[in-house]
Amino acid sequence: MAFQESTYLSTRGSGQWISGASGTDRPATGSGPDGAPEGAVTPVAGIPAPPPRDAAVERRLHPVTPLRRAWAPVAVVVGWAVHDPDQAQRQLTRLTTTHLLIGLAVLIPAAALYGFLTWWFTHYAVTDTELRIRTGLLFRRTAHIRLERIQAIDVTQPLLARVAGVAKLKLDVIGTGKKDELAFLGADEARALRAELLARAAGFAPETAHEVGEAPARQLLRVPPGVLAVSLLLTGATWGTLLAAVVVPTLLWLATHNLWTVLATALPLVGAAGASSAGRFVGEYDWTVAESPDGLRIDHGLLDRAHETVPPGRVQTVRIVEPLLWRRRRWVRVELDVAGSSNSVLLPVAPREIAESVVARVLPGVTVPTGKELSRPPRRAARCRPLWWRGHGLAVTDAVFAARHGLLRRSLALVPHAKVQSVRLTQGPWRRALRLADVHVDTGANKTVTARLRDAGEAAELLRSQAERSRTGRRDAPPDRWMA
Repeated sequence: MAFQESTYLSTRGSGQWISGASGTDRPATGSGPDGAPEGAVTPVAGIPAPPPRDAAVERRLHPVTPLRRAWAPVAVVVGWAVHDPDQAQRQLTRLTTTHLLIGLAVLIPAAALYGFLTWWFTHYAVTDTELRIRTGLLFRRTAHIRLERIQAIDVTQPLLARVAGVAKLKLDVIGTGKKDELAFLGADEARALRAELLARAAGFAPETAHEVGEAPARQLLRVPPGVLAVSLLLTGATWGTLLAAVVVPTLLWLATHNLWTVLATALPLVGAAGASSAGRFVGEYDWTVAESPDGLRIDHGLLDRAHETVPPGRVQTVRIVEPLLWRRRRWVRVELDVAGSSNSVLLPVAPREIAESVVARVLPGVTVPTGKELSRPPRRAARCRPLWWRGHGLAVTDAVFAARHGLLRRSLALVPHAKVQSVRLTQGPWRRALRLADVHVDTGANKTVTARLRDAGEAAELLRSQAERSRTGRRDAPPDRWMA
């Protein structure tokens, strides 16, 4: 089982596209002689200007969408039954076959009508500056999503959606915690709309954005299914949840002899065990990473396929995780913190050398510090955390703040200086007596990376110098824009 990796050289420049392995090269954004973006329509004397894009015709979702939304009335009935099972059981025992048939005859058309009406009153339109999504049957809601605020657009296809030939479009927008989505569109329509929105966000003229097409991409890495399966078997969390699913219900049965208590405990544990093993395998199957001017593209999934994008310049933290049983094979897992996005995994498993080369694509100019380059806390830190203090380490380079923690499951967090929002020093009474302190670095993804158990003098100097590095990094950092 070998990883498939593609290596190539690319020319990086402001607004320049990279020649792709598939598809045709997409033109770079730039400025024409009058300062307008290339491709824009320039008004000519005697020729009327084209109508504004704000007058664009609204479009509806795919006709299969009502089938998805028709489940809402059924879900209300099921929710009532689950909320009060005793009352639901009493009501069901009173019903005759005739009553059940009448109820179904009313419920099914009502659900179908609800699904149709919600589909009929849902529209979307793309204008010069925004994507408008209008929904609501009784209470109308219109979402105005400005194109320059879009940082990632993911295309997902659940199993039934793949069978029906439709897809869901999810949009990561700066400043929102929940993704807006269009569900469902035809698979080809979803990809075309995604390409148009990304082209507009990149600065292409509205009249030509829909003709640009999706940017080309080059594959960097594909995780073989066999490697993924072995990595899950060598993960301690998998065996821990399986052991708990067997031992805990057994002990409860011996102590209580109550079947309902055992089932109430066993089912969540079995579900957690399945999610940590089979669930992860299904979700991370055929994991592929490719590079494009839009960012790093990630495709994965056995049953539900997902097409995600890691936005350029929006990655706040990169974590390289190394479980104990993976170290002999030199495998690591790469996780991300992306501002305003739920994309959190870059690589589920990969050899360390390959993973570091992919990290260099996410954080240009960053070299991952080796174990020898990480400085440990002073030996007196063992009084705070016996043995485990050896798992902590710190390295500060010209590009990143790197902190490691964990002895059995090591995790090395890399924070570019430009992404640091604030720096804090904390010191409790016991650590003050031992002249130790923790330095916390807060990022734009509302996450914190901590260098623990540092010498108090070192921590104070680190607090001052890191604040200066962050100011300098933000001043010199390129803008967080598509293809910038």
